[in-house]
Amino acid sequence: MSETPAYTDPYALEKELRKTQALLKLEQEEDLEQFKIKNAKASIAERQQRGLTWYPVTITKEDIGFGGKMVLELERPAGQAGLHLFQVGKNAALFGNIPGRSATDRPTLSGVITAVRRNKLLLATTKEDLPDWLHEGGKLGIDLTFDEVSYREMDYALGKVMGAFDGRLAELRDILLGAKPARFRAEKPDDLFYPSPLNESQVAAVRHVMAAQDVAIIHGPPGTGKTTTLVQAILETIRRERRVLVCAPSNTAVDLLTEKLAERGVNVIRMGNPSRVSDLLLEHTLDAQVMAHKNYNELRSMRQTAEQYREMAGKHVRHFGWEEQQQRKHLKEQARQLVQEADVLERYITEDLLEQVQVITCTLVGASNRAIRHLMYETVFIDEAAQALEPGCWIPIAKAERVVLAGDHHQLPPTVKSEKAAREGLRETLFEKCIKRQPATARMLTVQYRMHEQIMEFSSEQFYEGKLQAHDSVRHTGLESYDLRFAPDLPVEFLDTAGFGFQEITIPESRSTANPEEADLLIKRLEQLLEPYDPADHEEDLLTVGVIAPYRAQINYLKDVVEESDELAGLLQHRMLSIGTVDSFQGQERDIIAISLTRSNSQGEIGFLADIRRMNVAMTRARKKLLLVGDSSTLGAHPFYKAFLDYVERIGGYRTAWEIAD
Repeated sequence: MSETPAYTDPYALEKELRKTQALLKLEQEEDLEQFKIKNAKASIAERQQRGLTWYPVTITKEDIGFGGKMVLELERPAGQAGLHLFQVGKNAALFGNIPGRSATDRPTLSGVITAVRRNKLLLATTKEDLPDWLHEGGKLGIDLTFDEVSYREMDYALGKVMGAFDGRLAELRDILLGAKPARFRAEKPDDLFYPSPLNESQVAAVRHVMAAQDVAIIHGPPGTGKTTTLVQAILETIRRERRVLVCAPSNTAVDLLTEKLAERGVNVIRMGNPSRVSDLLLEHTLDAQVMAHKNYNELRSMRQTAEQYREMAGKHVRHFGWEEQQQRKHLKEQARQLVQEADVLERYITEDLLEQVQVITCTLVGASNRAIRHLMYETVFIDEAAQALEPGCWIPIAKAERVVLAGDHHQLPPTVKSEKAAREGLRETLFEKCIKRQPATARMLTVQYRMHEQIMEFSSEQFYEGKLQAHDSVRHTGLESYDLRFAPDLPVEFLDTAGFGFQEITIPESRSTANPEEADLLIKRLEQLLEPYDPADHEEDLLTVGVIAPYRAQINYLKDVVEESDELAGLLQHRMLSIGTVDSFQGQERDIIAISLTRSNSQGEIGFLADIRRMNVAMTRARKKLLLVGDSSTLGAHPFYKAFLDYVERIGGYRTAWEIAD
C-alpha cells in the first residue's frame, strides 16, 4: 500500500509529542488549582454535596494489606447514599474532626481507595501502624484528594513513546500519528467465525479490524451499533489470540463492554472498580475472581492469623517491661512474615487468573494497575477513543502489538479544564489525528437504529457526508407510531422566537446565561404535545423525554418550571423526564428531546452553541421527536444554524412562536 507519509521532518513527531506533554502539564496545574479553590473554603457539607467527602465514617475493620501497610474498611451512614466520586485507584485522606482542633489543624491519614461498595470503601493507607488520633473520640471523615496518579501515568507513557527509537511502540507511534502508512492483510470474506446479526457496514468494520496489522478504527456515528460491532470484533480476535486488553476512558463504558462480553460467555476480568453495581459485573472483578480461586481459603487463613498476631501485639502497647517488648516484637515479626507470604500467594493467584483470562477490561489509567502493568497484548481495543485525552491512550498502546480504536470524533470531545491547553491542541484526540492522517485505517458504520430519518438527516449531511441511513425499524417511527393520538406530528420542529423580544439574561456570579421566556415557551409546547398522552395506556413502554439546555442557569429555571407544571411534574417524579446539559445525555437516547438554545441578543453571539459537536450529540439523542426553541436572528449568522434553519424549512418543520402563543 503506497501512501506518502504525512511528515517529512523526522523531528516533527517528537516536537508534537513534547508539545502534548507541556499541554498536559498545563492541564494538571489548572486541574489542581480548580481543586484547591473548590475545596479551600468549602465546608464538610458542601464537599459532601459535591461527592468529594463521606462524613461521618466509622472504621468497621482493620487489615494488613500488601507490604504490611494498614487497610481500613470505612462505612458511612446508610441514609447518605447519594452520588459521589469515590472510585478505585483514587487518592483519599481520612481526617479527624477532633474536639478543640480547628479545621486547618485536622490530622489526616493518606491512602488509595482499593474497593467501593455502596456505603463502604477500603482505604489502603501508607502506614504500617495507625496514628493515635484515630482513637481520640472525634468524628472521622474521608476526602478525595487531588488525583496525581492519572497525570503521572500519562506523563510516564508519553515519555516512553517519545523515547522509543525502534521496536513496536516506535512503529505504532509513527503509524498512529501519520508518519508511516498502516498495513493491512487481504480481507477474507469467509474468515469470520462467530454467527452474528450484524449489518453489512458492521461486518465490513469487523473484517477491517481482522485485516489490520497495525491500526484499525471503527467510526460509529450515533445509533449505529458501535458497541455491538466492537464486541463482535473482540470475539473474533480472541479466537486467534490468547488474551486482549479492552479499555475506555470512562468506567461506565468499561462496565458496559464487560457486561456484553460476559453475556457472550467470554472469560473476562474487570480491573478496578465498576461504577455500576450489577451482580454480573461484580462476579467478573479481580477481587471476586480471587475469592472464587481454589487457593483463596489458604490466603484468607494466613491474613486472619496475621491479624490475630497483630492484635495480640497491640495488647502489650501500654506495658513497658522488657519481656513484653520482646513478645510484642516477636508477634509483630510473625505477623509481618505471614503478610509477606500472603502477598506472594495473592500474586500467584492473580497471575494464575490472568494466565487463563481471554479479555482484561479497565480504564486507560487502569492499564497501569499493579497487577497487570507487566503484561503485553497482541491487540489493545480502546472504546470511546474520541473522548479520551491522547496521553491517556498511550498508556495501553505502550503494551500493544496492534491497536483498534472505536468512537466518533463528531461527538463530545474530552473534557479539558485549562482553556489554554484546549486552545493549543490538548482537546485533539489520538483518534482524530489518526482518522485525519490515516483515513485508510477507518471504517464507518452507516446504518442507524435509533432515529426517525428526518431527525437523522441533518446530522448525516453536516457530519457524515450524507452517508447515514435509517434502518427500516426506525425510518418512519415518529410519535404517531407510538400512539395514534399524537398524529399528525412533525418529527423535527423548530419554534422561532425571533421578534418576540425574549432576551437572554446573564447571571454575573456564575457567568451563565438564561432565557426564562424561551424556557416558558418550550415547556408550554411540551405540555401541548403531551396532552393526548395517557401513561396508563403504555405501562410496559412509557414515553421518555429529555430536556436539554447549554447553560446551567437555564437548566435550573427549566427544572423549577417543570416542577410547577401539572402535566410534566408526574413524568419528572417517575424519571420519565430528565433535564440536563448535553454532556449528561452523552451515550443516551429519549423518545422526545426538547432543546432550549437560550441565546438571543442583537450581537449574534452564541457562545457554547458554536461547539457544533455538542449540538450534534444533543440532536441525535431523539428517537421519535426533536423539538428546538431558539431565536433565528441570533443563530442565523452561524453557518451550522443557518443550514439547520434551511433544513427545517425544507422538511416543513419551521414554526414561529406566534403559532402557539396565547
